[in-house]
Amino acid sequence: MPSPVQLLARLDALAAALRERGDALALLALGSVGLDTHRLDQHSDLDFFVIVAPGAKLRYLGALDWLEQVHPVAFSFRNTPDGCKLLFEDGIFAEYAVFELGELPHISYTTGRVVWKREDVPDLAAASSVQATRPAPSRDWHTNEALTHLLVGLHREARGERLTATRFIQGYAVDQILALAALRGAEQDGAEQSGADLFMPERRFELRFPGVAPLLPGMMQGYGSNQASARCILAWLEAHSNVHPHLAAAIRQLCHQQDA
Repeated sequence: MPSPVQLLARLDALAAALRERGDALALLALGSVGLDTHRLDQHSDLDFFVIVAPGAKLRYLGALDWLEQVHPVAFSFRNTPDGCKLLFEDGIFAEYAVFELGELPHISYTTGRVVWKREDVPDLAAASSVQATRPAPSRDWHTNEALTHLLVGLHREARGERLTATRFIQGYAVDQILALAALRGAEQDGAEQSGADLFMPERRFELRFPGVAPLLPGMMQGYGSNQASARCILAWLEAHSNVHPHLAAAIRQLCHQQDA
């Protein structure tokens, strides 16, 4: 597996290749290859933005020559209108997006590390992320979302729709547990080193919430264990949130009926 040294060297090589192209303006590294290099390990990948001149975006998204110049590519596919996922032949995996400079103020991204930029390009590292304008959901909102996901999921389980039931109970409801853990302020000392991910709250959850993480196996017991998982989730909610008794009773009744 690629080492952190190899990952950072690949970014430097990419910056050198882009510097030779007149329509490339900057390379911005994000995540563990950005400002959080203390998190780099052999399981990390490359997350980066390539900033290009007006009119050049589609050319960079549609061709791999600028990447092949650095190292042979084994696999690539365009997974968003702005970006691609890619595997180099030596095992380095990358997720990247291409933007024209004028697009940056209108997209959401965490502050990154400028690997390279032309002198006349503004300070990209200081660019602020687009922030949501709506207020953050409350504890009651997350709690009731979790409870209603359990209720819907158990009803679908009763219909024989186990796949969607599993997603509602062991996926969507658990997502609300993650949010509630953050609202409860349960992060241990030093959590800023492990770092919350703005877009994926499940990242590094075990390090950030050591009191909650050991309970997750009970909440996610697998495809054939939706009732048992629902009971564990409900028990945690009742211990840490304001659970409406009618919802709790309905959830337990559904679990009991399906056990019979």
